[in-house]
Amino acid sequence: MISASNVPDQHEPSRGRPRWQQALAEAVCDPAELCALLDLDPAAVLPARAAAREFALRVPRGFVARMRRGDPRDPLLLQVLPTSAELSQAPGFGLDPVGDLAARAATGLLHKYHGRALLVSTGACAVHCRYCFRRHFPYGEDSAIAGGWAAALERLRADTSVSELILSGGDPLSLSDRRLTQLTDALRALPHIRRLRIHTRYPVVLPERIDAGFLKWLAGVPLQKVVVIHANHAQELDHTVARACRDLAGAGATLLNQSVLLADVNDSVAALADLSEALFAMGVLPYYLHALDRVAGAAHFEVSDVTARALHAALASRLPGYLVPRLVREVPGADAKTPLV
Repeated sequence: MISASNVPDQHEPSRGRPRWQQALAEAVCDPAELCALLDLDPAAVLPARAAAREFALRVPRGFVARMRRGDPRDPLLLQVLPTSAELSQAPGFGLDPVGDLAARAATGLLHKYHGRALLVSTGACAVHCRYCFRRHFPYGEDSAIAGGWAAALERLRADTSVSELILSGGDPLSLSDRRLTQLTDALRALPHIRRLRIHTRYPVVLPERIDAGFLKWLAGVPLQKVVVIHANHAQELDHTVARACRDLAGAGATLLNQSVLLADVNDSVAALADLSEALFAMGVLPYYLHALDRVAGAAHFEVSDVTARALHAALASRLPGYLVPRLVREVPGADAKTPLV
């Protein structure tokens, strides 16, 4: 459920509210409005509202504008519209599919892999993806920002084996520039942290976030910077996304993309190839293609491992190796992502 802790950070000066925050405040949150905007059958509204009571709808209007009107099978729409399928229970699908809760090292800090730690910086996102593996995560009690980063920073200070900090969530770019600056200023006291990795969907679904203030912050971070965006289909990538990616690279970030293999969204060689080509054209390297994390409410998105391997093999025969993302699954307790090929 979305709680008060999932509200995007609004701690900016009241005068001159950033454009991205205004766009976020105007996101579509009512299934009836989304269906009306896209000329969809109103019969979809009631089941969507039932599913949204468990996991709310949120999608920025700029992302909606990239969807095909009148097409209930649009690959962008399928990622965000709640459906009755989410209310069906499926064997093997649970609330914590990747073992986040067992990996808690401090409030808001997950430590799964050697040398890297992940900060659950906020519970807020610009878009609520229906397949989200953290859709049931207890953000209200386990978000690092709630304690002013203190517990997470103290744990990082004590563990000098950690050289890379991953900002995740939710989406860390839901935090204001002021909050991000507070965090990275605190990291200056931890010389063993050499890299900052940011996992974010904002450059794709709400590229207005990549504004002058954010870019100034990013350029000033005295660490190696990696920004991992999240796009699943080439239709998500327009000129506004390309500009955001160019700006991120100009601020010193290495750009990677991670996708999730989703039934009826991108489970074809053509869709995956088009995505890799479109990403590389805007300076982003395809990195991971994730098998679906088996989170309750998302079973209808699952693609079998047999199909996934066949798709990956066909993709490898079609594209140069640097455009073929690694096909992986996250297995709770494993030392790294598990390759499926």
